[in-house]
Amino acid sequence: MADKITFTDPDFKERVDALVDARRDIDVDVDDVVRDVLQNVREKGDDAVLGYTEKFDRLSLGASEKMRFSEAEIEEARASCIDETLAALKHAAARIIAYHEKQMPQGFDFTDDDGVRLGSRWTAISAVGLYVPGGTAAYPSSVLMNAIPANVAGVERLVMVVPTPDGALNPLVLAAASIAGVTEIYRIGGAQAVAALAYGTETIAPVDKIVGPGNAYVAAAKRQVFGVVGIDMIAGPSEILVVADAEIDPSWIAADLLSQAEHDTDAQSILICDNEAFADAVAAEIEIQLEVLPRVEIARQSWNDHGAVVVVDKLDDAIPLIDRLAPEHLELAVSKPEDLGKKIRNVGAIFLGRYTPEAIGDYIAGPSHVLPTSRSARFSSGLSVQDFLKRTSIIECDADAASKISGSAEILAGEEGLDAHARSLTVRHNRS
Repeated sequence: MADKITFTDPDFKERVDALVDARRDIDVDVDDVVRDVLQNVREKGDDAVLGYTEKFDRLSLGASEKMRFSEAEIEEARASCIDETLAALKHAAARIIAYHEKQMPQGFDFTDDDGVRLGSRWTAISAVGLYVPGGTAAYPSSVLMNAIPANVAGVERLVMVVPTPDGALNPLVLAAASIAGVTEIYRIGGAQAVAALAYGTETIAPVDKIVGPGNAYVAAAKRQVFGVVGIDMIAGPSEILVVADAEIDPSWIAADLLSQAEHDTDAQSILICDNEAFADAVAAEIEIQLEVLPRVEIARQSWNDHGAVVVVDKLDDAIPLIDRLAPEHLELAVSKPEDLGKKIRNVGAIFLGRYTPEAIGDYIAGPSHVLPTSRSARFSSGLSVQDFLKRTSIIECDADAASKISGSAEILAGEEGLDAHARSLTVRHNRS
């Protein structure tokens, strides 16, 4: 049973503190194993990747060229998908494209009062690697949510790696990759795939940034190759926080909470409300819905181990708690969601109103569903077009502009003991 915390409890503050401080991402000490895999792939290239693929995925590819899915295989997978499902993927893709096109930043160029030209321009990263967890349970929606922002940003080479344990793969993953503009797809996974993307092999050219979720080995590999390449984030277990008043059907809120609980036994679902009877009604409805949920074992363990119901005196009292929890997903199923939402600082995505369940964001709304977890919304944002762009500053002086501003620069360089810096300014100033 999920923990119930009520503002009238004498230990309310202590229990809320424990909820905020609780960790769900279990530390797994895999760094040494991953370090060896990375080094082996860096030294032996394709041979190492093929060996690890046979060992961990029970898949013997035999030759390097078999790592890459052919165009024929991609088309065959796409043709095997139900037309209605393909149409849904295309519908989602169109909405994701439209949203991310509006995210594209604009550069600027101006000349200031001293005559110095200043500007900023954005250019796309050249090559990006997308890691997709594999097997038949892989999520094609995640392919769209990772690949489309990169494509909209103008990334020229988008490489996807996806493990196929025992040769199994959901064909919708390949279909989604095709729709999203992925240019290369390889049937490899794990730390060895991250290494191949970061360092390159005889078959796979290296990329500049790696995005996408994975298991503990993939997360450790991404941490270790950071600096050689960029990475997006280290994704933790999924989480949802629902703020609701008593005017909504408790069964709706129960379904929303279970939508995250069914992800993973370490996922977290929290309800904050201002009515204890409503809180009890939601908890009872969750038990009813669990009985018919196909992923009941996962969802029940998540709800029992990490779920919580917090009853506050008034909904505004939830604001500081929300900011402390910094949830990945926040539903505001209340009468005036906009008013409440404006007061909240730390959250990955906000879903406003009674008819905006978090699942809308997972599939079809438009923004990427790749969002900060494990309280990291305090300092980071969800995946966007800007994750695939670089900003470059532009500076230009003529002789007159340089003479106006060089004096102060010379003083600062002298104070820092960097005489060559100062001289590079004075030689031009003396000649002007």
